[in-house]
Amino acid sequence: MKKIILLVLLFCLAENNYAQIVRTKLTDTTSNWVKKNKVGLDITQITFLNWNAGGNTSVSGLAKGNFTRKYLEGNLMWNNELVIRYGINKQEGQDARKTDDQLLLNSTFGYRTDTISNWFYGAKFSFNTQFANGYAYPNTDLAISKPFAPAYVFLGIGANHTRDDLNLDIYMSPLTQKTTLVLDERLANQGAYGVTKAEYDAFGNLIRKGKNIRTEIGALISGKWGRTIFENIDMENRVTFYSDYLNNFGNIDVDWQLQLEMTVNKYVKANISTHLIYDDDIKTKEDVAGVQVTKGPKVQLKQILGIGLAYTF
Repeated sequence: MKKIILLVLLFCLAENNYAQIVRTKLTDTTSNWVKKNKVGLDITQITFLNWNAGGNTSVSGLAKGNFTRKYLEGNLMWNNELVIRYGINKQEGQDARKTDDQLLLNSTFGYRTDTISNWFYGAKFSFNTQFANGYAYPNTDLAISKPFAPAYVFLGIGANHTRDDLNLDIYMSPLTQKTTLVLDERLANQGAYGVTKAEYDAFGNLIRKGKNIRTEIGALISGKWGRTIFENIDMENRVTFYSDYLNNFGNIDVDWQLQLEMTVNKYVKANISTHLIYDDDIKTKEDVAGVQVTKGPKVQLKQILGIGLAYTF
């Protein structure tokens, strides 16, 4: 949590300094940058006292931030987005457990042939990882994920269709490199997240370490769409489809996020979000009698319901 708060403060400080420089140098000029910062904190708390039906007292917190910078001048477009999320849950009689963890950076640069077109042609960069270790609870001895283990980097060329009036953004790339980083030796030796695992001899001695990097070349389609479905209720969809040309082409990795935001007033909002992932390279781990057992790939689903404070500036 401290890492996230520090990162948000540094980002906001840098933004304020940058804004002051821009105002000083471009006093008489209209900026081509559109900037939006949104931070929030959701808290859920349950307390039991002499409750006949039983239950555990618990408290959950989710800190989140979304920072966008969009540049448009003539035929040039440059969109940037930073998403930060970190959540924990503390139940009576248990240590704190992570419930959400994400560090996501998207950057898209494009050029269009005329100023009335909604199609831009260029490149897209995306980086996605996490802040803290993840575990297959209740086993907390061995982490199944760590910062930069995994981390995903997408870099490709393609076409971007943007409609601000519809809150729609679609990106299609016939050539995208996907790099999977597993910068932890134990996880790399296990072959976690699709990297090549270590080799051992008949006596269990290590012959060759597992690789920390896996590179794929494939096609990518991603999109973001939002709208107001009812008064004070906004919906946002984010979806990504990726298929590797060389390894089981047609086998599609899916990453889909759906969020509903219900406005109570200017600062108080309720949120319902779901996150679905399917990646054939990610093998699930289950705790069986205190031992981590690797299973095949499965659909991953996360659902969060929360209410808290949100501030946009």
